[in-house]
Amino acid sequence: MAKQKWVIDPIHSDVSFKVRHMMITNVTGTFDVIEGTMLSDKSDFSDAEISFEAEIASINTRNSQRDEHLRSNDFFNASEAPKITFKSEQFKQLGNGVAELIGTINIRNVSKPITLKAAHTGTVVDPWGQVKAGFELSGSVNRSDFGLQWSATSEEGVIVLAEEVKLMINAQLVKQQ
Repeated sequence: MAKQKWVIDPIHSDVSFKVRHMMITNVTGTFDVIEGTMLSDKSDFSDAEISFEAEIASINTRNSQRDEHLRSNDFFNASEAPKITFKSEQFKQLGNGVAELIGTINIRNVSKPITLKAAHTGTVVDPWGQVKAGFELSGSVNRSDFGLQWSATSEEGVIVLAEEVKLMINAQLVKQQ
């Protein structure tokens, strides 16, 4: 029996990141063009098969010069690796509405395992009869593991950009007929 298909609603979902800058503040950004699907038949989604992608060209830190630098070979190399992709391997229920989403993330054509903390925030029927499920996910990656090597230090020796990049995903999925 085929699993039920769910599709991410990009208008009601967001993928954001933050990284320490000068070790005193965070720079935040989003990927504005995202796609994703989930296949699942269980109400707790423990059998979920999830795939996701974000377009590097859609990176948005509210600073066009920084966004162009992030698209360059110093960081994401968007011309040769235009998407970040994720494919799940397990949606492991931990109890009390908390789960781990375990899978593989690919950035700059480098694939690494990742575990995201996941919370199913509810399933509802909207006013137009569509069944929607909400999820909040969080985790982190080490940017240099994926070839995002650019680095600099201030005159005082402070690192300009941290290695750890925190990920936050709010996803609303629509059950397909």
